[in-house]
Amino acid sequence: MRTLLNIIWFIFSGLWLALGYYLAGIICCILIVTMPWGIASFRIGNYALWPFGREVIEARPAGVATTLGNIIWVIVAGIWLAIGHVVTSIPLFVSIIGIPLGWANIKLIPVSLMPLGKTIVDSNQLMPGYRGAGQAFGRHDGAG
Repeated sequence: MRTLLNIIWFIFSGLWLALGYYLAGIICCILIVTMPWGIASFRIGNYALWPFGREVIEARPAGVATTLGNIIWVIVAGIWLAIGHVVTSIPLFVSIIGIPLGWANIKLIPVSLMPLGKTIVDSNQLMPGYRGAGQAFGRHDGAG
């Protein structure tokens, strides 16, 4: 089922959203100072191509540099990418078949606004019954 949803997603949303992330990544990689945002943008662009079966989690506790970086990202590119997710989710929600795709679009908005300090893992690597930002790989000690 994931593969079918990913194929439909790729055709109707994924390719266009990923191109937006890749464009933002290229622009950010032009200058060395903004390279962390470019790398994060490429990583999320790959996730936007094929999101079903993967989850976004917190990579580590956010520090001051990560928070400041995310604030700069929101101003420069994050808000535009989030608007892209909202705009592409509306037509998907109109059809019954597109509702899971629209929901996946909405789930991408938080990471499009705050990409630093996040990582993308396979859903199989999360603790049983766990979904959302937090710890992965079965670690319970808070060092995740």
